[in-house]
Amino acid sequence: MLEDARAIVSAVVTRALAGDIAAAKMVLDRLLPVPRDGRLSIDLPACDDAGGVAGAQAAVIEAAAAGELRPAEAESLAGLLELKRRALETGELEQRVRALEGKP
Repeated sequence: MLEDARAIVSAVVTRALAGDIAAAKMVLDRLLPVPRDGRLSIDLPACDDAGGVAGAQAAVIEAAAAGELRPAEAESLAGLLELKRRALETGELEQRVRALEGKP
């Protein structure tokens, strides 16, 4: 069975080298797969306040600039951080309104 698999791979590679675009795509898709979404490994500061979110955004930009994150990964992470910033802002506005209305 292993020999059959080797023969198939060899035949596909031979066809790819001969100009068969479908065979070339098949080979390249296996050798250089398109990255899939997965876990990101990046150290971010705590995002408990606006300053923390700003620091996290800066870390994302730095990681992208250094090539540690792909642009799409950085954009996705920046979007999540923006959602966190909005949630913090909404919470702060709620507290201010309650204080103005004299509610605990």
